Amino acid sequence: MTVTLYADSFSNMKTIAITIDEPTLKRLDRIMADKSMNWKTRSEIIRKAVQQFIAQLERSAEEEREREIFRRHGARLNRQAAALIKDQANS
Repeated sequence: MTVTLYADSFSNMKTIAITIDEPTLKRLDRIMADKSMNWKTRSEIIRKAVQQFIAQLERSAEEEREREIFRRHGARLNRQAAALIKDQANS
């Protein structure tokens, strides 16, 4: 049963090879040695770091898309906001 759970938890993962510099690898191993961190494998740490990095890239891309929308439509959005404030003030 334990083997099945282990296989199920990794069934959607692929094995890859990466090249990493020695200082970064030593830093990674120091994290692994710190038992208060609860990391089980290097792969687990790297996987989490990659997930966070990708999420950051996706957020940055979304923010840039939103900034572009504001750049293109800023004048109209400002007019609409001013009109809304005026309507609320008159209510």
